[in-house]
Amino acid sequence: MCGIVAYVGNKDICPLLLEGLKRLEYRGYDSAGLCVGTKAGFYVKRAAGRISVLEAAIDDKMHGDKALVGNIGMAHTRWATHGPPTECNAHPHMDDQQRVALVHNGIIENFASLKQFLTEKGHHFSSETDTEVLAVLIGHFYQGDLAKAVQLALREVRGTYGLAAMAVSEPDTLVVARRGSPLIIGVGKDEYIVASDAAAIVEHTTQVVYLNDNEMAVIRPGGFKTMTTDDIPVTKAINEVEFSLQQIELGGYEHFMLKEIFEQPEAIANCLRGRVDLHEGRVVLGGIGAYSRDVVRARRIIITACGTAWHAGLVGEFLFEDLAKIPTEVEYASEFRYRNPIIEEGTMVLAISQSGETADTLAALREAKDRGALSLGIVNAVGSTIARETDAGIYLHVGPEIGVASTKAFCGQIVVESLLALSIARRKYMSQNVLNEFLQAIIKIPDQMRKVLEQSSSIRDVTAQYIHRENWLFLGRGYNYPVALEGALKLKEISYIHAEGLPAAEMKHGPIALINPGMPVVFVATRGSQYEKLLGNIQEVKARGGKIIAVASEGDDYIHRVADHVFTVPETIEPLQPLLTVLPLQLLAYHAAVLRNCNVDKPRNLAKSVTVE
Repeated sequence: MCGIVAYVGNKDICPLLLEGLKRLEYRGYDSAGLCVGTKAGFYVKRAAGRISVLEAAIDDKMHGDKALVGNIGMAHTRWATHGPPTECNAHPHMDDQQRVALVHNGIIENFASLKQFLTEKGHHFSSETDTEVLAVLIGHFYQGDLAKAVQLALREVRGTYGLAAMAVSEPDTLVVARRGSPLIIGVGKDEYIVASDAAAIVEHTTQVVYLNDNEMAVIRPGGFKTMTTDDIPVTKAINEVEFSLQQIELGGYEHFMLKEIFEQPEAIANCLRGRVDLHEGRVVLGGIGAYSRDVVRARRIIITACGTAWHAGLVGEFLFEDLAKIPTEVEYASEFRYRNPIIEEGTMVLAISQSGETADTLAALREAKDRGALSLGIVNAVGSTIARETDAGIYLHVGPEIGVASTKAFCGQIVVESLLALSIARRKYMSQNVLNEFLQAIIKIPDQMRKVLEQSSSIRDVTAQYIHRENWLFLGRGYNYPVALEGALKLKEISYIHAEGLPAAEMKHGPIALINPGMPVVFVATRGSQYEKLLGNIQEVKARGGKIIAVASEGDDYIHRVADHVFTVPETIEPLQPLLTVLPLQLLAYHAAVLRNCNVDKPRNLAKSVTVE
């Protein structure tokens, strides 16, 4: 959500900043802008809409002014919070004396009281944003030392921020700071590039410094220094980014979402690599090694997450209760953080997030830790805030996920939960023979995924028959109930079709009233413990004229008699079925979006990493 790119070095700066913004487009935005420090002062350009609009405006300026060069600058993509997505509200923002420029991710919660204070001091404002208030506040404190002015301003601020600031009178200085919104410093050869996501950095360097909350950096051409926002020096380690530029390119696919759907077999193989020892018959999870005894002794598990990660958490609830026999509950992070949760001794909290930066999940994690819970993170982004703040954790290792609608991260999260549940179960109740059966099944999943993905064109053909229908139902039971929720979410996210996911048995407690002739109803109806119950639910829909789209087990001849359309998945152990049954639903949503001419990778109003409440 929102994106920052800033640069200090000797490269052609405008193309570099624009290219960096394009690599952050997947995070979600509705306006963009940049500020370049030139010999003549600041050049600032902002535009509502896509980066291409900003780029065209800059090109017009550059054709008329060959002097638009500089070695320091910053750029931003905004996802509107305070004020609509207009040019006036786009970043960068200047203070009212035009001395300081600022780009900012996050929300300044006390902006109204700060704005009133500054207004009474004679300052004025030209936008509706909280960011301009922060820019004017920095300008209010500015007396020739930008770093000191930023520190003084941040002491008055409540809320979250990842920010970069420049001052006209300090043309070689960039000041950056973070609290609750990620910021990374890329360290290159005689250059530094700052970004809210490593995707904007890897083209230039793989050496990065991760800022923690309440830390800042002052960057100049000759080097940088880091400190807390209270001006206490800190020494930061330089880390290696674990993914390459090639991994975030389209690679011949039309959209990132399609690429990531088809990457899932390899992504899950990578997720499993080194973690399943078939020879010894055991699960190896090095990320929790120091806390493995505490994990096994956990008497209660709370899973906290948002969106797709929450659906993966629901699958985890089944896994931990079914396999490890540990009472488990799944909490929306946005609700958990504002309740008065009961955290008893022996409680373990799992925070699940693809980005590792989800604001609500991070806040819920901190709440649980403050109350004494053992905290584990299940994240994809190495070095992310959740990864650093949990007691221990397990990385997904599924590679960067660029498409806003999560696909391979969802499956990676389920794989990690499965391995964790099996690891605990073996130490408590599960026999070696049963564990071996699970391990043999899970290593087959990547090849079975490839077989499911071969049906993409037939799924497209079926989807084409129903894209005019604006209401869909997705139904499943047991382990496949969360898959139904995820299928409905995917369709909503990228095709803008209203869809509702439900446990199949709950349909007749109200939602059955929605069913009318021709309404598409998707059943996740693989063979399992509740298969016969699902067949009864299918008959209830058919009796009311609904059209049945079934995801079923290979070799199930009966389902073809009762369903209008069938997509098949190979047989596997019931707890692992979600890894296969979700794939047809991802493809269905993708093809629906394409057929309806929607922007698949950048759906409206959504952001990849939700770093504000």
